[in-house]
Amino acid sequence: MKQTLLTALGLALLLPAGAAAQSAVDAYNITPTQLRGTARFISMGGAFTSLGGDISSMTQNPAGLGIYRKSDIGLTFDVSIRNYKTDTNYGSIKENQTKAIFDNIGYVGVIPLSGAMSNLSWGVSYNRINSFERRFNGYNTQTETSLSNYIASYTQGVNSSELLFGHDSNGNINYNPYLDSDNDWLSILAYNSMMINNPLSSNTEYAGLYQNGTVGDAMYEVRESGFTDEYNIDFAGNFNDVVFWGLGVGIVDMEYNRQTNYSESMSGALVYNEGTDMLASGNAGFNLYNIKRTTGTGANIKFGLIVRPIEALRIGVAVHTPTWLHLSHQGYGEVDANYTPDKSQKTTEISEYTDEYNYSSRLNTPWRFMIGASTVIGSRAILSLDYERVAYPDMKMKYQAYGSYNNFVEDKQGNADIKSYFKAANIIRVGAEYRITPSFSVRAGYNFQTSNVRDSASGDYAEIYTAGTDPSYSFNKDTQNICLGIGYRYQAWYIDLAYQHTNIKSTYHAYTPFGGMKTPSAERSDNYNNIVLSTGFRF
Repeated sequence: MKQTLLTALGLALLLPAGAAAQSAVDAYNITPTQLRGTARFISMGGAFTSLGGDISSMTQNPAGLGIYRKSDIGLTFDVSIRNYKTDTNYGSIKENQTKAIFDNIGYVGVIPLSGAMSNLSWGVSYNRINSFERRFNGYNTQTETSLSNYIASYTQGVNSSELLFGHDSNGNINYNPYLDSDNDWLSILAYNSMMINNPLSSNTEYAGLYQNGTVGDAMYEVRESGFTDEYNIDFAGNFNDVVFWGLGVGIVDMEYNRQTNYSESMSGALVYNEGTDMLASGNAGFNLYNIKRTTGTGANIKFGLIVRPIEALRIGVAVHTPTWLHLSHQGYGEVDANYTPDKSQKTTEISEYTDEYNYSSRLNTPWRFMIGASTVIGSRAILSLDYERVAYPDMKMKYQAYGSYNNFVEDKQGNADIKSYFKAANIIRVGAEYRITPSFSVRAGYNFQTSNVRDSASGDYAEIYTAGTDPSYSFNKDTQNICLGIGYRYQAWYIDLAYQHTNIKSTYHAYTPFGGMKTPSAERSDNYNNIVLSTGFRF
């Protein structure tokens, strides 16, 4: 690469609208809901809305701290073995990845009281609530169109002088189209790398590389990494062992990194011929490379209740406000291309890259609503059932106003896209625990999450808009977790072990379908096998 990321951020502190925008897809990428927590929590499918009594209660229902009778300190480790499979029209491609993660550490303190409130509990914890690690690649043969044709379709009407460096249509010198205009950055990058060209003498019409008779294929590679960490401070109370209340504040720190390569190779393409200054048939190939990094901090509030009307039954509810995130975005795009007209056989090689961008935005993540019920059978068995609704259409975005560091205005188009693309996700959690002896327990759980993507957005012909110069996106389908676990208690010490199998199916698009044509895509299946170990002391 000609530049490393963030070497000249001073050039792009205040970007034009062509780059400084967060899309609905960006918001989607950084707000997944994952089953994470202590080994006991995971092994029971996370069905703890009405159970409580676990450090992970601080990330789910803070009223669960009111169940505690003793103080607790514990920590959790996780080893994740990940298998990624990409199914394309060329065949299946598999990749593997193993990650070791420190998931959480927490402390719960219990203060005995007299009167109706028998005790007051408080807790602090660190939790990794999301991991963005994912990688895959694929290959599509006999493509129907080209990314260049899509870019050409929405660049129509823009004067080509506004896409070139130097003089613009108004005669300005030292003109930088990335910083001095509000034109789309992918249009600028594509025009300067000859992915799109002006036919004949027109300055406002554009042609892509794909034409009648073109034969082409496409390759793609995606690398994602990052995390969302939450630091919780919770307080809970207990009224006569019947009503338990809890209030918590979550401080969030997140980082999301994405690197993508997208390549096309074509014969019979419509390319620029330097010798004749005309467009002609020939061979074409290009690689679009993108790197982006999003970091952010924010806060949320959680409130919950657990009611125990009879000894054997608990009912719990919890509400999470959105996390109010302040985000920073950095990145750039690059194209390496070559074109060979059939008649001249002279190859033109081009390498172009964008300016580096650095801008801020605001995002309100979804509201979350939970309800659960659990029962104790005898003194040995526990059964628990939860339902959660995650209101993805209610996400809200703001963008940094051009020329201002502190003024953020509503992203009306982005928020409209959120409502158009996404729907609420529904999560069902089921958990069971059986105490074989006073010290030894076995557990099982199941967790199922419906897709939060509307059918109208997930198909092969839906137009989906992204920001910047990375046009690719992946939309998840249903997600399921199958969990097993064991636990051992010896006096004040405990140790829990869980196995978690996660299956996530998704569809990848290299760029949006347009004009009724399918674009390179793949059906994907991610399988995670996690071994989670928690240990701690109650005293």
